Amino acid sequence: MTFVVTENCIKCKYTDCVEVCPVDCFHEGPNFLVIDPEECIDCTLCEPECPAEAIFAEDDLPENQAEFKKLNAELAKTWPVITEKQPQPADAKDWDGKPGKLQLLER
Repeated sequence: MTFVVTENCIKCKYTDCVEVCPVDCFHEGPNFLVIDPEECIDCTLCEPECPAEAIFAEDDLPENQAEFKKLNAELAKTWPVITEKQPQPADAKDWDGKPGKLQLLER
């Protein structure tokens, strides 16, 4: 099993989760983070660290977020690893909880 970053991370991109990851499985895009399912060891440390509650265990992934499992795997292959917390976007709180952000994902 792996953990999956979902839609609510788009444009929020809090990076609190990357600091606690013992295997450096997070990858960073312009406005979104993903988890490499090949590297994730299911340690559960990242999920409670996400202020946007955008990380789910694969088995607990909401049905309307299922496509993010594939998207995490795909983007982790091309985006660079991130291991240190970065400043959050200035408007992160404005985007937290907004639905329908998938079309805003920057690759």
